[in-house]
Amino acid sequence: MSTSPDLSFAGHDQLFGRSLSLESLQAQAPAVFAPSADGERSARYTFIPSARVLDGLVAAGFVPVEARQARTRSASVLHARHVIRLRRRLETVQLRDSVPEIVFLNSHNGTSAYQLRVGLSRVVCTNGLIVSHGAFPTFSVAHRGNVVDDVVAHALGISERFEILAAQVERMEQRELAPEERIRFAERALALRYQEPAEAGMAASVLLSCRRGEDAGEDLWRTLNRVQENLLRGGMLRRSPGGRLVRTRRITSIREDVRINSALWEMAAEVLAS
Repeated sequence: MSTSPDLSFAGHDQLFGRSLSLESLQAQAPAVFAPSADGERSARYTFIPSARVLDGLVAAGFVPVEARQARTRSASVLHARHVIRLRRRLETVQLRDSVPEIVFLNSHNGTSAYQLRVGLSRVVCTNGLIVSHGAFPTFSVAHRGNVVDDVVAHALGISERFEILAAQVERMEQRELAPEERIRFAERALALRYQEPAEAGMAASVLLSCRRGEDAGEDLWRTLNRVQENLLRGGMLRRSPGGRLVRTRRITSIREDVRINSALWEMAAEVLAS
């Protein structure tokens, strides 16, 4: 990754202080700076490190605010799947409690193309939502050709739709849910993680629990965020198959995080359309 002065990410007040330094980025996701692809890629595979793509995104006005990568036991940590969340340096779309983001995913072991999705981060809890591809397009760029320019072009195109995203969030804030609708939403959400109710070991209503005052409310937006945080962050009491009381584990898999987040957003969009 370039070491030019333009890559000093700190000091952007409009980003709520969540900009990511170069050192933190490298510590959280070393695969971003991989010097090469893994040894099993074919000659058709064009290796362009995520760091070079990130250079292009920063030059286009985006700032990384969060990064992480998948845990791996057998493969090199430099080739693992990784995700970087970015915001526009100067964001013009204003939401009550959230900031629109670009979610950039990649790996250098053949398990993932360069992928761009739409995300949202809530300021009150730093929750990272990921919008479903049904609501907003997901762009994939293969590891060949003019990768950097293609990724940057898609990122700019996605960011131009942030106003549409903001309007959808506002509609969710205005959509009040009846008690049975909230329970139904929670039941469907629980099934995303546990296919069988008995396997879950807890009532779906637990996912509606409120962790902070800002999440109190009966609208679709707050319901979505409570359920998402409880489902992905874990810490909820459940009964294990052996009968013991245990706490749910946090979802750490990038693939599962994206899958569950996308499905939750799709569910919320269906409620809006009903």
